[in-house]
Amino acid sequence: MNKINSLFTEAKGRKLFSLYFCAGCPTLECTADVLRVLDQRGVDIVEVGIPFSDPLADGPVIQSAGTVALRNGMTLEKLFGQLEEIKDEISMPLVLMGYLNVIMHYGYERFFDRCMACGVSGVIIPDLPFDDYLSTIKPMADRYDIRVIMMITPETSDERIRLIDNHTDGFIYMVSSASVTGAQSKFDESRIDYFRRIDGMNLRNPRMIGFGISNKQTLESARRYAAGTIIGSKFVTLLNEEKEAGKAFDRLMANLSE
Repeated sequence: MNKINSLFTEAKGRKLFSLYFCAGCPTLECTADVLRVLDQRGVDIVEVGIPFSDPLADGPVIQSAGTVALRNGMTLEKLFGQLEEIKDEISMPLVLMGYLNVIMHYGYERFFDRCMACGVSGVIIPDLPFDDYLSTIKPMADRYDIRVIMMITPETSDERIRLIDNHTDGFIYMVSSASVTGAQSKFDESRIDYFRRIDGMNLRNPRMIGFGISNKQTLESARRYAAGTIIGSKFVTLLNEEKEAGKAFDRLMANLSE
């Protein structure tokens, strides 16, 4: 069974915790160390960002991280090499997050083949059209046992959400806001209404909420309405400041308890 599916099956109601960082930032060779630390600290899923020169869905923190990573020399091929070296050391599911242009340029078949060889369990492609997913990406991903995680926002219609739920397997990424990524001090009532609406749809797939989680209030609000939470910008900021994953993680946990 795919590691993502196993994780949600075995969680049995425990709220899951996922972190994002950009491969190649703060240093070109940091990927292995960050993954080892997060695995040892008990993070449930890690999203590894593939840097791209035009990341439309990313806020300034993650855009800046991508710029640093590209300047450091990070490429998709380099990332696969790093992941392959440590695949036997990491037990948590790994999800690659990257834009369609990078993957298309690399080659779809080659991309999914390398994902499987490197122990990657899932991918998130924010700008992937759903029709292209159904016709091209899904059959290929299924062949390599890779889960393609789709995103929904407060503006996504119920009909579209049902379509995504019926044609994906893994989890649904609930974006807390239709704007770009970034930390927020609290979720307003419209976001809570959105969380409640999706929770009430009784979807087949579990849901993880991301974008804007940075403190105890936003963490607890999100956990109330989903299987778990995803934190990106806050961890990326701390990782850039500390340069060491362990120290960044400890500071993040302190922030989430305040």
